[in-house]
Amino acid sequence: MHTALAPIGPYGETGVEMMSGDGVWRRCHPILAIFVGDYPEQALVTCTYNGRCSKCTVSPGQLGEYQSFPLRVQSKVLDTYLLSDGDVRAFHLVCREAGMKPIFHPFWESLPLADIFHSITPDILHQLLQGMVKHLIAWLVGIFGAAAIDTRCRALPPNHKTLPFLKGITTLSRISGHEHKKMSIILLGLVVDQPIPGGADSSRVVRAVRALMDFLFLAQYKTHTSDTISLLQDHLIQFHDNKAIFVELGVRKQFNLPKLHSLSHYASSIRLFGTTDNYNTEQSERLHIDLAKDAYRATNHKEELNQMTKWLERREKVQHYSGFISWRQQQDQDRNVPARIDVGPPHAKVLTTKMARFPSRGKVSFDALATDHGALAFQDSLAEYIAQINYPGASRGALGNLAHNTHIPFSGVPVYHKIKFTARGDLKQYEIVDCVHVRPDQKDSRGRIIPARFDTVLVRGNKGISIFDKRLNTNH
Repeated sequence: MHTALAPIGPYGETGVEMMSGDGVWRRCHPILAIFVGDYPEQALVTCTYNGRCSKCTVSPGQLGEYQSFPLRVQSKVLDTYLLSDGDVRAFHLVCREAGMKPIFHPFWESLPLADIFHSITPDILHQLLQGMVKHLIAWLVGIFGAAAIDTRCRALPPNHKTLPFLKGITTLSRISGHEHKKMSIILLGLVVDQPIPGGADSSRVVRAVRALMDFLFLAQYKTHTSDTISLLQDHLIQFHDNKAIFVELGVRKQFNLPKLHSLSHYASSIRLFGTTDNYNTEQSERLHIDLAKDAYRATNHKEELNQMTKWLERREKVQHYSGFISWRQQQDQDRNVPARIDVGPPHAKVLTTKMARFPSRGKVSFDALATDHGALAFQDSLAEYIAQINYPGASRGALGNLAHNTHIPFSGVPVYHKIKFTARGDLKQYEIVDCVHVRPDQKDSRGRIIPARFDTVLVRGNKGISIFDKRLNTNH
């Protein structure tokens, strides 16, 4: 770190001419403003011990309390580290009394205008998603049981913004931050009205879960105001007011967790450095997979550094060559196809219905439609539709009589289990943009039951928007 940040020292004091985004040259003074890292890295650069806060002087036994503690003062710490050039035993003794690691001249002691304790920033990935959310899920499983949680996971209907956990969430291992984020979306629905074994009241559990989830989503806002930051603190207070229920139910003994205590510093860090997406480790952690883990798996695990470097170099060359080919193909396409400029306001894409040539089931009786698909009034609706086609000018009351006298010469209809909607994309090719599933309970090859799925459909017609029920038997 001394070597990497060496240029910041002189340029931070004297300044250096740099061109800004608007093309104007200005004299800039680069300084160490923030340090982005997980908890072990934060403890490493601040020279604090594990189990302590990297920003304030809270004791390890008070990490679970919501109250303000004095912040660490870098000037006092620097006075302590000046003794490292003297007697080693005395230096170690002073560091122990100050609660700091005996580090010989940390890299930040000579940087201008730097305060390493203020520079420590919140970390959504490790502190919330892989930290408190992971703990909370374990506590809920201990209260309600794995079977109850997984049953509700399988019962949740699919949605475009949710990740379906068809096998539940308790059997998963090596859960990523993205999966924890998707679990947070449905976590409150897994515990609402869920009975606690023994008959205890679950309202405090629900309040604690909701408070922590509200804190999580508020902390990820792309913009903040004074009101949203106040709400952020209110939800954290609400969680601390209800967290004792986990101790009473026996799933937790104490809350001396550094990651829980770190949530108390979110409001001040957002006011100082801006929204949390500016310093979240989620972006940099993603590079570990592409540049480190995948590269290591491609080696024979012997002298891996040279193999990893060569593997990454080859990938970069392939990527550059692929980009060159795409650029040349685009040039050829632009020369052959005349340019077309879309003028006017933005408009929605025209969707085209795409269905299979043959139905999923060739003939399903009206009785089976009522029992398997829930379409109780399908025959009456079909008769009314036929009457409306035959007599388009008939009134509503006359249509009822005409439908009653309409004869349907068949007792079953073909059924399609899937309807796809396509739209023309940028490359003038049709892409599937949505899909509707209508499927009753089925059995797979092993005899296991596959749960039914009936999607809700919105249809825009001449009379406005019709909302078809999930089981496609009525519309409003």
